[in-house]
Amino acid sequence: MSQFTFKMPDLGEGTVDAEIVAWHTKPGDVVSEDQLIVEVMTDKAAVEVPAPVSGRVVSVTGAPGDKIAVGSPLIVFELTDGAAAAPAAATPAATVPAAKPAATPAPAATATPAKTTAPSMASMPAAAAAPATAARQGRVMTSPANRRRAREAGIDLTTVAGSGPGGRIVRADLQTAAPRQAVAHAADTTEIKVIGLRRLIAERMSEAKRNIPHFAYVEEVDVTELESLRMHLNHSRAKDAGSLSYLPLVVMALTRVLESFPQCNVLYDAARGVLIRHRAVHVGIATQTPDGLKVPVVRNAQALGLWEVAAEIRRLAERARANKATREELVGSTITVTSLGKLGGIASTPIINAPEVAIIGLNKAVERPVVYQGTVAVRRIMNLSSSFDHRFVDGYDAAAMIQALKERLEHPATIFIPTVKSP
Repeated sequence: MSQFTFKMPDLGEGTVDAEIVAWHTKPGDVVSEDQLIVEVMTDKAAVEVPAPVSGRVVSVTGAPGDKIAVGSPLIVFELTDGAAAAPAAATPAATVPAAKPAATPAPAATATPAKTTAPSMASMPAAAAAPATAARQGRVMTSPANRRRAREAGIDLTTVAGSGPGGRIVRADLQTAAPRQAVAHAADTTEIKVIGLRRLIAERMSEAKRNIPHFAYVEEVDVTELESLRMHLNHSRAKDAGSLSYLPLVVMALTRVLESFPQCNVLYDAARGVLIRHRAVHVGIATQTPDGLKVPVVRNAQALGLWEVAAEIRRLAERARANKATREELVGSTITVTSLGKLGGIASTPIINAPEVAIIGLNKAVERPVVYQGTVAVRRIMNLSSSFDHRFVDGYDAAAMIQALKERLEHPATIFIPTVKSP
């Protein structure tokens, strides 16, 4: 029998190394060609790497959290008689989290979103002894979502008996296996290695906060009329069109406002010391997902209608949460909007999604008594929390932009009227 050494593939876009997130095989396992063997994380994307050949695993390089250089040995296979090693495996398909954040963010630390859920349990102590079920040989059949659940729970899928068609592992099988494979901890503390998307988020958050002088500006907005319009549109729209939230209305208003404040629709290329001003508005939507915070991008939002913006936000959020968003759907935003929804609080200080220079945050809308037209009235109030890169956006311009956005939101008919430019 011959051996074949599979090296870390070139994952594109100048990648020089990749971090091991989770191994899906171990020495002694017999794998089939195209079977998932390892998940890795680059600075741009999470990538599932399949086996380039069929054979028995002789050795693997690296543990979760280790970085392996492109071109370095990753895994060694012992080939069965007659099997030939592929000269080069195809480049694996990539799915970004993370967003990549998302502003970087959390909303924001880089152009690729970031993740806020608990780190993967793949780096925790090994699971207890396998159940009586004999270890499965060859390909484990289950969905990507179940692979993630198993990894986070510390379950070895090769020891789980599948009850689905053809022995496929379904979610119920994991729920049965979890108690048997629970990890017993002798102490009250647990060490969790920071790897994968959680590590990427931490690095980008720190980089953005360290390198960008953030200027925060919070303004109170009366969204009573906006809420009335939103409710009217929801009642007049077909039920299958989906419920309209504030987010599409804010995105629409923002695209109008940026016509007068192009200095806020800018990317900063630090390597060249150049500001890149964009005419098109590509709005990043900070989205919480089971895999962490991601920032899918509504491209050319200025050219879309309200329902088109709403549908695109919904489509991108669903793809991001299902871990199906492509790299192209998760990069390239020129300004980011983030919302904590009903948990929005009074105010927040979002971190800029570098290389952007501005991020707008929506806080919780609440009804409260205010002085309105000379009398006390109950109005629906929401704060806009924004952050700007003070190197390139002056405080006056930042405040003026938010005031213009406030005016559009308080008089929602103006959201649908393009800015009139002076002759």
